[in-house]
Amino acid sequence: MMNILIAGVGGQGTLLASRVLGKYAMLLDKDCKLSEIHGMSQRGGSVVTHVRIGEKIHSPVVWEGSADMIIAFEGLEALRVKHYLRDGGILLVNDEKILPMPCITGVAKYPDDVKAQLLSAVPNATFVPAQAWAAEAGSVKATNVVMLGALCRLFGFDKEVMKKAVEECVPQKFVALNLAAFELGYERV
Repeated sequence: MMNILIAGVGGQGTLLASRVLGKYAMLLDKDCKLSEIHGMSQRGGSVVTHVRIGEKIHSPVVWEGSADMIIAFEGLEALRVKHYLRDGGILLVNDEKILPMPCITGVAKYPDDVKAQLLSAVPNATFVPAQAWAAEAGSVKATNVVMLGALCRLFGFDKEVMKKAVEECVPQKFVALNLAAFELGYERV
């Protein structure tokens, strides 16, 4: 059984990342359940996706304290969901700051110490400049696939099967770009 939580901001591709993981599970002939929680996702709000993979999955929800891995596409989003991570779990964070609406409007202040707070809670957290690597691959929109490459490496997923899942989930005209992004995440993490 594998429990993965993906957290991000609307527009970052959290839903595509969860679909790729679901396809990965199907290609391995595993059961997989996905559950999505959309905040104000079209306006940059929080989006959290639960992904459970195993022989027989009964519930699509990852319970607090049971995630084997959290993939966070933004630091503050990682802070919001870190309590889902089990002891010894992997926290993978895109080292990017996206201001939520309360910060943009001046009602709240983005914390200065997000990375320090995360490292205090999860000392083995891995931070990657996924957006920069995606830009290097050809588009910042492939940040999510960079993160999947890093996840694949950190968690020991089958690289070739994951690449096939990426190929089957992204539009044909973006396959080469996404595979390049995947490789950067895989090789550099």
